[in-house]
Amino acid sequence: MEGKQECLVFAVNGERFEVPNVDPTTTLLQFLRSHTRFKSVKLGCGDGGCGACVVLLSKYDPVLDQVEDYTVSSCLTLLCSVNGCSVTTTEGLGNSKDGFHPIHQRLAGFHASQCGFCTPGICMSIYSALISAERTPHPEPLPGFSRLTVSEAEKAIAGNLCRCTGYRPIADACKSFAADVDIEDLGINSFWRKGDAKEVKVSRLPSYNPEDHICTYPEFLKDEHRSVMHLNSISCSWYSPASIEELENLLQSSVAENCTRIKVVVGNTGNGYYNEILQYDKYVDLRYIPELSVVRRDNSGIEFGATVSISKVIFSLNEETTVNLCPGGELIFKKVADHMEKIASGFIRNSASIGGNLVMAQRNYFPSDIATLLLALSSSVSILTRCKREKITLEQFFSRPPLDPRSVLLSVHIPYWEPIESAGTNESNHRLMFETYRAAPRPIGNALPYLNAAFLAKISYHKNGVLVNNIQLAFGAYGAKHSIRARKVEEHLTGKIFSLAILDEAIKIVKDSVIPDDGTSFAAYRSSLAVGYLFAFLFNLAGPDYDISGVSFDELNGNLLDNTLDSKNDNDIIQIVIPTLLSSAKQVVESSREYYPVGEPMIKFGAAIQASGEAVYVDDIPSPPNCLHGAFIYSTKPLARVKGISFKSNSLPKGVTAVISFKDIPKGGENVGSKTNPVFEPLFADDLTRYAGDRIAFVLAETQKSADVAAKLAVVDYDTESLDPPILIVEEAVERSSFIEVPSYLHPAKVGNFLKGMAEADHSILSAKIELGSQYYFYMETQTALAIPDEDNCMVVYSSIQCPEFAHSVIARCLGIPEHNVRVITRRVGGGFGGKASKASPVATACALAAHCLRRPVRMYLDRKTDMIMAGGRHPMKITYSVGFKSNGKITALHLDILINAGQTIDASIIMPRNMVGALKKYDWGALSFDIKLCKTNHCGKTAMRAPGEVQASFIAESILENVASVLSLDVDSVRTKNLHTYESLKLFYGSATGDSIEYTLPTIWDKVAKSSIFAQRIAMIKHFNSCNRWRKRGISRAPIVYEATVRPTPGKVSILGDGSIVVEVGGIELGQGLWTKVKQVTAYALSKIQCDGTEDLVEKVRIVQSDTLSLVQGGITAGSTTSESSCEAARLCCNFLVERLAPLKKKLQEQMGSVTWDVLILQAHNHSVNLAANSYYVPEPSSRGYLNYGAAVSEVELNVLTGETTILRADIVYDCGQSLNPAVDLGQIEGSFIQGVGFFMLEEYLTNADGLVVTDNTWTYKIPTIDTIPKQFNVEVVNSGHHQKRVLSSKASGEPPLLLAVSVHCATRAAIKEARKQRKSWGASDETNSIFQLEVPATMPAVKQLCGLDTVEWYLQSLLTR
Repeated sequence: MEGKQECLVFAVNGERFEVPNVDPTTTLLQFLRSHTRFKSVKLGCGDGGCGACVVLLSKYDPVLDQVEDYTVSSCLTLLCSVNGCSVTTTEGLGNSKDGFHPIHQRLAGFHASQCGFCTPGICMSIYSALISAERTPHPEPLPGFSRLTVSEAEKAIAGNLCRCTGYRPIADACKSFAADVDIEDLGINSFWRKGDAKEVKVSRLPSYNPEDHICTYPEFLKDEHRSVMHLNSISCSWYSPASIEELENLLQSSVAENCTRIKVVVGNTGNGYYNEILQYDKYVDLRYIPELSVVRRDNSGIEFGATVSISKVIFSLNEETTVNLCPGGELIFKKVADHMEKIASGFIRNSASIGGNLVMAQRNYFPSDIATLLLALSSSVSILTRCKREKITLEQFFSRPPLDPRSVLLSVHIPYWEPIESAGTNESNHRLMFETYRAAPRPIGNALPYLNAAFLAKISYHKNGVLVNNIQLAFGAYGAKHSIRARKVEEHLTGKIFSLAILDEAIKIVKDSVIPDDGTSFAAYRSSLAVGYLFAFLFNLAGPDYDISGVSFDELNGNLLDNTLDSKNDNDIIQIVIPTLLSSAKQVVESSREYYPVGEPMIKFGAAIQASGEAVYVDDIPSPPNCLHGAFIYSTKPLARVKGISFKSNSLPKGVTAVISFKDIPKGGENVGSKTNPVFEPLFADDLTRYAGDRIAFVLAETQKSADVAAKLAVVDYDTESLDPPILIVEEAVERSSFIEVPSYLHPAKVGNFLKGMAEADHSILSAKIELGSQYYFYMETQTALAIPDEDNCMVVYSSIQCPEFAHSVIARCLGIPEHNVRVITRRVGGGFGGKASKASPVATACALAAHCLRRPVRMYLDRKTDMIMAGGRHPMKITYSVGFKSNGKITALHLDILINAGQTIDASIIMPRNMVGALKKYDWGALSFDIKLCKTNHCGKTAMRAPGEVQASFIAESILENVASVLSLDVDSVRTKNLHTYESLKLFYGSATGDSIEYTLPTIWDKVAKSSIFAQRIAMIKHFNSCNRWRKRGISRAPIVYEATVRPTPGKVSILGDGSIVVEVGGIELGQGLWTKVKQVTAYALSKIQCDGTEDLVEKVRIVQSDTLSLVQGGITAGSTTSESSCEAARLCCNFLVERLAPLKKKLQEQMGSVTWDVLILQAHNHSVNLAANSYYVPEPSSRGYLNYGAAVSEVELNVLTGETTILRADIVYDCGQSLNPAVDLGQIEGSFIQGVGFFMLEEYLTNADGLVVTDNTWTYKIPTIDTIPKQFNVEVVNSGHHQKRVLSSKASGEPPLLLAVSVHCATRAAIKEARKQRKSWGASDETNSIFQLEVPATMPAVKQLCGLDTVEWYLQSLLTR
């Protein structure tokens, strides 16, 4: 092979890297994080599904002298494939020393970074969009803006996941660069104040000039590129053939060499789906074969080389302007391109090739959209098989056995389509119609479809009706091996005049043709989608001037699948419209200067360095010399003896150093891995594993990759003989009396007399049932720790944890050493939500144990799958309730029997009864009784997740009132209002937490949200909309919350240094919730009470430092939304001590000097030996330990009756924050919490198999909200409810309570479903169409469609046929 280049050469942020030898499976992400100083590139999932690892890749074409820039997912991009390329990370854009880039500044200024782990990837997505926009023909923008449009700006971040912010501020920061943005639409930020003129606002945005773009491809690399050949490295087993002939020779030589494993590489994105761990003998990079990377056009159609990226395919299809127009003026190719933009995300499409996608579909049965699209268009492929080329249809390609590893797909041909022409006929009588369809959890991509379809038809209009001359129907991704052509349906329709009878028969045939394989999830739903899509398309065949069997077009046709958000009638031709993203948002906040700078909407501390990649997370800490990396080997059985562990290779895998288990606990130590006061729980399973996901052993290797691979190759020998069957459901736990006891001090109190209340009722519902599933935290940073042995048998552990103190005591106990020999340090956490409380401790302890045993540093970063399997998550439960009520809807009594699946360990489960009852009491039930059991099962122990128990209880309360309203045929909102508390009933239910009557703001909030959301008017509008729209239904709902918050003791320490700068330590951990920012503000306020010159800017002198368990003891746990305020109070107490110490000196200096500046005061204090360090331990008074939070939300949704897709049109939130310590931070908490609640109620399915092992264990199967699933209009008002003397500076919590308000989205969806069921009943359906029904949580598309009716189309057609 000519021009061999053995060395890998590339650039990162302008720095040259030369790598002579590398494992060909090494990814760009792994290299950047382990061999460079650029740590901003984060590992969030390893699937290419989260965007945390996005970088800009730049390639140079020496012939055209052009640089091509595009984003890629570095966790999937193989390092060898970047030879000759330049990589840019967010560090390359700017930093704190040389100056931040405007992207960094705007993300920080729009409060768009909370935990910050996802922010660097978002920066690169925005930067790539800005670069791309400058190459478009868009008009020249005004100074300070780019050529980017608002729509392009929003789509730029569509593939980036964020668990903290709720996306609204990220979208605002991104849109602030757009030329067509309305500056008035941008949300709260630090650049301008309310009321500033538009010109002022524009001038205050951080300056952006496209001319200032960094050079993404350095000159030195251009010079080298002109002489550098393609990488062909025997040492790397990497080959880059430059022609088809070289490829043939390479494949032939591989046969001769008996090389059994060859991997053909283009973008390697398929590895994100299949996660291969075994190494191949040879890697063959096809990207340098010109024939495979070109786009050809001729009279027959357009041909794409197999290595052309999906993004380039989309670009080329959009360029096509010569093909025949479809109805409505859209091109066939334009529709294919639009559909392809819903595949994966931009940074995946930039790498993924069209050929690779089709080969995965053919060989591995990947549920491809592209396969379906091209199948409908009669596309063909050229393949190379054993040195022989052949061209076959795509349908033939899929019908063959899986493609041989030595066979290569060369190109894909899509033919042009011409309308039919008949002699002597008017050309306008003929139409070529083409539509594509896709049902997926996320509207604009980054989610596999439940079903996709593409239909092509040639029709002509005759006096007798519409003649179907030819029709091609393709369906895919529905649970069969390949996409198919529905030949029997095509034969039935071809040559016939369209009629209701013809359509009815076609529907029956398609149901028999599109049949998912056995074991396919939601099989009936997928078949229903096929029916709905065919129905939608076939009605497009008739124009508005034609009747079908006496039924007019207007009567039949609706905008069946149109997702446009207006309220017009759906009596138009059916269209598919990509939904808009966040269209508008409004924030109303009130800041106060009473405690300045407390109350100011300051930028979150560290936001800019989070954006620039300078913020250091645990896994960013450089590995010490001789550091080992660990991975857990876990059980896949729920209850079994562990007889032994081996590896598939029958020997220790490459790089593995040791395997540690409970047998390696040192003498004097204990097998403990976590602690929930006062109970310790095991680190490893002993001889018996008690749940799937139980930690069995800890494998140590030289790299994290080697450790992860070894763990996957581990084979555990199980034995279940003579063991009782595992307990996997709560009913079995009850039957076998397997419970976790709740301490008496955590028992919630009942209210009133249930029997008396039931006797007073006019009606009752008895033994109604509700079932709720689990939810995964999906913090962007998985569990991680680094343990470093220190002198004198000590251990230093860096942990991403919410309670370092707990890990501290657990590690000491496990190692059998005094606690003063252990030091746990936590600087920041990349998202927690409760999942990094007890569940982070075993990770830190395992690293410490291994480090102790091997006398080497040990670190671990859990891969996403393992993290999801071990996380436990939110508590699933089953509820049975009986309720009595009056005829006007007033509840008189409620009793609940709740069975909570706590899993195998106690963890935080003991708080669940109290938390649940606290949230249930938001309504006046008259009398409330309950029997709550914590069921001990053979599942991974569940733990506290944001609003643990409260969010489930909030749903239970709303579900009960929905049921009552249905029984009474009353409007559910009136029933809610009827059962809101009076102040007297509130005191009865909540006792001392109620506070004074003036603090009970819920009635005011209830009315305020109705007014601000124009609730009453919208109810009438929705009623009209639903009467006019057959296939789209809307619903609206208003829901309240009463949330009982508890403040815990917290320590603090404030030190003033010689230059007047201030260092603060607090017990609370910065998780992204802005705790450090609030503490900075409170510290500045409290110290400013010394009242000397220069204290007005004191906040800039304050630095909060990391948590260190040997520096600040009794740190407790950061949870429950109140740690920020308790940390603030702890810091304030310290400051009060310091002010008291400084006051006499200040007085003395004033007498001598007249005025005293802060810096002079502190300098003199040092000279006078004043103690300038103060400690405190804030313990709230019993009367202020608990208080109530109030809020209300109105949400409106629109659902598609044919698909079950739910779009949140609008959400209005009014929330009482007391006197907010930082309105911008609290607003971010409210929005982010609400969207996480939307995930629980609408999207996220955390499922297990029959053994209790989590199966939704990656970004392909677990879907958190994205920017395209949040409300299209998102309005939040933060109410400043005035003074609360018992609160910390009159503030209230904001982190968890708003999550409960997301139940309003679920209730609105239920209201829309109710309208769809009424309509279905009007068509003659009588089964299961009554108004009383239970909508599952989450209300996924299949769940919604099931309640709307899987046979809605059939009933509708039947109603027309029987007229």
